[in-house]
Order: sequence, then C-alpha cells, then structure tokens
Amino acid sequence: MTLFAMPGPGPGVCDDPELMLVHQYLMRCDPDGQRFARVLREAIDQLLDGEHTGRFDWKDLHKTEKTHAGTLVELNLLREFGFASGQDMDYLIEGIEVDCKFSQKEFGWMIPPEALDEICLVVWADDHDERGLWSAGLLRADRQKLTVSGNITKKGNRDGKFRLTRDHHSLITWLWRRKPLKENLLLHLDPSLQSKIFAPKSGQGKVNELFRLIQRRRIDRNVVRTLARQYDYMARVRDDKNGTRARPALRQEGIIITGDSTNHRAVAEALGGPVPEKGEFVSFKVARAQPVHGDRPSAELDGCHWVAVSKDEAVDRPAPKLPSR
Repeated sequence: MTLFAMPGPGPGVCDDPELMLVHQYLMRCDPDGQRFARVLREAIDQLLDGEHTGRFDWKDLHKTEKTHAGTLVELNLLREFGFASGQDMDYLIEGIEVDCKFSQKEFGWMIPPEALDEICLVVWADDHDERGLWSAGLLRADRQKLTVSGNITKKGNRDGKFRLTRDHHSLITWLWRRKPLKENLLLHLDPSLQSKIFAPKSGQGKVNELFRLIQRRRIDRNVVRTLARQYDYMARVRDDKNGTRARPALRQEGIIITGDSTNHRAVAEALGGPVPEKGEFVSFKVARAQPVHGDRPSAELDGCHWVAVSKDEAVDRPAPKLPSR
C-alpha cells in the first residue's frame, strides 16, 4: 500500500489516491478557504431572505427551507468553482465522482446508500456556534466501516441513510476545520441593542439606528438589506436632498458611514479602523482633532483633521462629508 503525504490541515498521510487528488485540487482552488466561507455565508443569507422576510436567525426557517439548504450549498459551490456535474454523484473533480453533503449540525451528515464507497465532500456551517463557524472535509463513505462500526446498524435509518457516529469522525480528512464564518451581526448583538435597532417602524429608521448604535464595527450590506426591506436597500444609506437617509441624517450627529470604496477605506484606515471590506460599512463618530485627543490617528477631511471618538464624547456637528473621489 502506498501512503501519500497530505498537504494542509488534514492528516499527515493518506492511503486513498483519489481522495488525495480531490483534496489537492480543492486546496489549490481555495488555499485559505475564503471562497468556501463566502459561499456558505451567502447560501445561509439566501435562505433567510432578509430583504423580503426580515429574518436573520436560522431557527426561524421552515423545515422545508432547512431541507433545501443542502441543495443550495451544493449548487453554489458548483457555480463558484466551476465543477463538472458527476454522472452518479454531484461533482466530477479531477475525473473523480464526489458527492456533496451539508449539515447545519456538526457531524450531522446523512450518507445515502448510493454514496456508499464514494468520496463525499462534507460541509458544516452554523451561525449560532461561537458567532459562526464552518468546516469542510473529505470522507470515503466506506460501506464496510459505516455498516459495522459504532452504533450504526446495517439497516441505517428508515430512509436507508447512514449517520456518522463519534467513532467515524476520524474517517474525515479535513480541508478546513472550524473556521470563522462571516458573522451574522444581528443574530449576535446584545438583546438590548437588537431591540433598539428594531424599535423604529420604518426601514429607514432601523437603518439609521443601526449605524448610530453599532460604531467601529464592520457591518455587511446584507444587514442593511434585512432592516431596509426594499429592493434598492442601498438607498437607505446614500445621501438625499431631504437629509433623512443614514449618511446625511447621522452627519448631523457627528457620525460618518464609510463604505468599501477606495477613498472611504482610506478614511477608515486613517481613523484607526476597522476598514470595511467589499460589501461592508463601518460608522465612526468623529470630532475635530484637539490636544485633548492626544496622538489618536486622524483623517484630513474638509481641510481639518478629525479623530474617531466614543459615543459619549463631545463632537463638532455636523461631521464632514466623505470624499466621493
């Protein structure tokens, strides 16, 4: 038997050449797991459909929606990585049939009879677990081991599927293990803050309250979509003639909202961060730099130097308008 060195966070050796080839291919496609993580975050957000439902908690999904999660993850991974469809399994990777299994419960994958003896890409993601975690690994669904090991019987469950027991966890060759999932901000907010954000009746009021209360923290645009509850949800943030949208309204309170444009990111970095990534916002309460502020990092806007301050510190109102170019 030939043993192959296994790169990445998996075991040191592997005696399954096909599994090794699939492992190496996926690690080349996504060395740090960022593409996988993005697909999983987007799949969960698609199911929650905050724009139309206002939901942000997996527990609020209907049973049929949770059942659909596996199919959604499977299809989104196929599109992201350009996998070919397998003849019998979901994917054809390096000429090898691979079945995709998703579970929102760690080690909760169900292996159907048709996937026995095949390679399974097992994926887990949970918004609730430590502010969001995910894993992905490869498993050879060995018929002999799965039908005789641990507590799994030859009959499996009533649908003919087999569940992994603790004794089978070592069969998984991990690609990425318990990595951070992009945080579902609304889900993990302190309940008192959550209540204040949802208190206004209008979507605009909720969005304004979000940026007023959650400062110096990355906020994904999907959070705005969930609160705004409208197709053009970004309009809730942009400047307007009436001054009621988030940016112009909060400028009157000394608050600026940086987005992911180059200039906005530069301002956020100059203020000491955090810096918004693609599709994110960060709000800062700012004041003109004074000797009392010491050596705090500052950004030059409208010919003056500004520093980020806490919610309780005094500010010069209004805050400066952010550069568009």
